[in-house]
Amino acid sequence: MIRYHIQPHSPEAHTYRVTLHIPHVDGDQILVTLPAWIPGSYMIRDFAKNIISLQVVSPGCQPTVQKTDKQTWCVTGYSDDLQIVYDIYAWDLSVRGAHLDTTHGYFNGTCVFLRVIGRETETCKVEISPPSGDKYENWRVATTLARSGAGHFRFGHYQARNYAELIDNPVEMGTFSHFQSTVSTTPHHIAITGRHSADPQRFSNDLKKICETHVRMFGELPGMDQYLFQITAVGDGYGGLEHQTCTSLICNRDDLPARGATGVSTGYRRLLGLCSHEYFHLWNVKRIVPEALRTADLSHETHTTLLWAFEGITSYYDDLGLVRSGCIDRNSYLELLAESITRVIRTPGRFRQSLAESSFDAWTKFYKQDENAVNAIVSYYAKGALVALSLDMMLRRISGGRQSLDDLMRLLWQRYGLAVQGVREGDIESLASELAGQDMNEFFQAYVYATEDPPLADLLSEVGVGVTFRAAKNRKDKGGLRDETSEVPLSKPTIGVRFKEDPQGACLTAVLEGAPAQQAGLSAGDVVVAVNSIHCSPDTIDELIAGVPEGGSVILHAFRRDELMVFDVRPAPAPLDTCDLWFLDDQEAVVVQARDSWLAGQ
Repeated sequence: MIRYHIQPHSPEAHTYRVTLHIPHVDGDQILVTLPAWIPGSYMIRDFAKNIISLQVVSPGCQPTVQKTDKQTWCVTGYSDDLQIVYDIYAWDLSVRGAHLDTTHGYFNGTCVFLRVIGRETETCKVEISPPSGDKYENWRVATTLARSGAGHFRFGHYQARNYAELIDNPVEMGTFSHFQSTVSTTPHHIAITGRHSADPQRFSNDLKKICETHVRMFGELPGMDQYLFQITAVGDGYGGLEHQTCTSLICNRDDLPARGATGVSTGYRRLLGLCSHEYFHLWNVKRIVPEALRTADLSHETHTTLLWAFEGITSYYDDLGLVRSGCIDRNSYLELLAESITRVIRTPGRFRQSLAESSFDAWTKFYKQDENAVNAIVSYYAKGALVALSLDMMLRRISGGRQSLDDLMRLLWQRYGLAVQGVREGDIESLASELAGQDMNEFFQAYVYATEDPPLADLLSEVGVGVTFRAAKNRKDKGGLRDETSEVPLSKPTIGVRFKEDPQGACLTAVLEGAPAQQAGLSAGDVVVAVNSIHCSPDTIDELIAGVPEGGSVILHAFRRDELMVFDVRPAPAPLDTCDLWFLDDQEAVVVQARDSWLAGQ
C-alpha cells in the first residue's frame, strides 16, 4: 500500500517534511501530483507552490525526476520501490491550507499529500510524528483519520481507504482543549486551538442541540464512527470548511461562550451559525453531491450551476437550525433573516448575474472579487438562502402545509445521498415539482436562471411575518427587527459608496453603479479627505454629506494615488435598502400554525 510519513520538521521555519513510499512500482515512469484546489472552496490555490524541495530515492539506483507542469513530477530510472521526500512551507492560517509554528500544526491533505497517478484507489497508511524536542512532548493529534495503531488523540499510525479519503481528513496537532458529546450514539468531539476562556459545557450542549436538530430533519446521521469540530480561536477570524466526518473552523476567541456568561451574544450567535452551516454539509454537499463534483479532478476547475443549492440551501438552514434547536429565540432569528435580506438588496450585481451563473463562475468571480464585485455579481450563498426560503414557503403554500423544503431535502438524501448518485442539472427542479404536484420550472427560471427578486414580503406574510424596507440609519445599520418605538429614519442624502478607514480620511472600497459618486467620477481606491473643505473620516463623512440641502451639491477633495483631485457631487436620497421584519399580531390560527411548523420544523 501507499505509505506516508509526515512530521513538523521545523516549526520555527514553518516546514513539514513528508516521506512518500510507493511499493512495487511497475513501468518505466511514475507521475505524482498535488491538488490545485480543495473540495468545498472553489478557487485554484496551487498548493504545489509551497513544496520547497523534493528528492527521490530508490534502492540501488539514482532516479531522475522532472517537473512536467506546475504541480506534477515525472520519475524515471527507479528500481522496484520508490521513496519521495519533500518539504512543505506551511504558513496559511486558514481552513483551506497548512500552518505550522511552535504553538500548533494544522494541515489539509490537499496541501501535503502527493497523489500517485493511477493508484488513487489503494489503501494509504499515514504515520504522523510530533516535532523533535522536549517542548512538544504534550502535543496531541485531533483528526478523524482511521487509527491504525495510534492511540486516541495520539501521534502514530493512521490509514485511509483511498486517496480521496486521505485528503478529506484534516489534522490538527498541539495542546488544544478537548471535550465531547454524543449525537445519535456517535461521539462528537470539539478540539479548540488557541487561547480562550470558553465554557466547554455550554458550547458542547448547544452544538449537540444543533446537530440533533439537523439529524431529526434528515431522519438519520450518515454512517461514521465519530465527528470532530476542529476550531482555531484567534483575535480576528472567521471561516469554515466541511469534510466527510469533521469540519475545520476559525473564529474570534471572543465569539466563544465565556464561562458564567448568559444570553447569546452577536458573536456567539455567528459562531453557532457557522457550526450549524458546516454540520448541515454532512448531508448537503458531502453526500448529496452535484454530479460534476462527485469525481472532480482537483488539478483544474470543475464547473456546476448548482452551488446555489448546496451552499444557498445550507445557508438557509444554518440560522433556521439555531431557532429550531432552541439556541436562539424567534425574534433573534428574524433579526438574522432581515440582515440577510438587507445584504442581498444592497447588491446591484444581483440584476447582472443569476444564481446559476454565480455558481458556474465561482472560480473566477465569487472567489476573486474586486472593487466592482458589488455591481457585477451576486452571492450564491446569500441570495441562494433567500431563494431557498422562498422555495420552502412556496411548497408550503401549494401543498397546504403538507410539504416543505424539509421534505425536498429528505428526498435528496434518500435518492441521491444514500444511493451515492450525483445530482444533475434539473434534478432539484424535478423533485420540487414532484412534491408540489405541479410544474415548478417557472419559479426556478425566474429566481435561479434569471435575476428576479423572489416575492419575500408576500410569502412571509403567509407565516405571519411583516416586511418593510427603509433607508439605513447609518453605515453600521444592517437591518433587523422593526423598532415600533422609534421613528422611521428619514432618507438622508447619500453618494452611493462604501469605504474603510484610512490614515488620511475615508478610502472608497466600492462605488455603486449609477450612484452620484460614480457619475461625478469617483472610483474605488480614492481617499476622500474633505467634504466642503471640512476634513472627514469614516465616522463623519456620512453626516457631512447628509447636511447638504435637497438638490444641492457637495465638493469632495480626494487623493487618487498621490494626486489630489476635486469632485462636484450631487447627492441623492438614500435608497430604501434596509429590511426590517416583525411578527404580525392577531393572525388567524392557520397562519400561527404555519409559522410554528416553519420555525419548529414540525
